[in-house]
Amino acid sequence: MSAFDYVEGDVNTLDETVTNDGGDLAPTAQAALEYLARSLADNPDAVSVEVRERGDKVILSLSVDKDDMGRLIGRRGRTAQALRSLVAAAGARDGVTTSVDILD
Repeated sequence: MSAFDYVEGDVNTLDETVTNDGGDLAPTAQAALEYLARSLADNPDAVSVEVRERGDKVILSLSVDKDDMGRLIGRRGRTAQALRSLVAAAGARDGVTTSVDILD
């Protein structure tokens, strides 16, 4: 396997299932959030990301199974803050400012 091989769910090789809602607004940020959330969740099939634009920001709304909510938020919100930081960096790669909402 070389460094340029396709890896399903990888941020650098986007799947068409990852870019379905929001299309070209922030594909790297959306792929990163979905990949990270699926990796952390016990029920990865329940993870979904909706992308919308509000003013000059791209809002990524993350929905997960209620049993995974605590794991994705983390103690004192540290995991959620780490997710937001990583998604912001991925959004910068797309040239957009992002915000992550974790929906219950």
